[in-house]
Amino acid sequence: MFDEFFNSLLMEKQSVTNLAVKLRTFASERDWDQFHSPKNLTMALSVEVSELMEHFQWLTEEQSLALSPKKLQQVKEEIGDVLIYLTRLADKLGIDMLEAATKKLEVNRAKYPADKVRGTAKKYTEL
Repeated sequence: MFDEFFNSLLMEKQSVTNLAVKLRTFASERDWDQFHSPKNLTMALSVEVSELMEHFQWLTEEQSLALSPKKLQQVKEEIGDVLIYLTRLADKLGIDMLEAATKKLEVNRAKYPADKVRGTAKKYTEL
């Protein structure tokens, strides 16, 4: 079981690394690296997240779970944009996103013990 989990993580890391390399190449071919400072990438990421949010603005919970195929495609493209900018930002700063997420999950696991938070949306400071 551990071998399967380890192999899965290794494949994900390779996928993220491959994406980062493709994005580096894409930016280099267009001489855009000069614009890809952490500040600019963070701002662009924020814009893309806002564009993603716009698709859900004013929808009910039920509507947000039942998007039309056209709307779902638009959301998919925005998620792609978010991932692109997040990957570029992490690459520029030398951050391993999977490692950062794994460590943050462990922090969250300690902050939000399942037996205390199951079924509640309270913040850890309110427990």
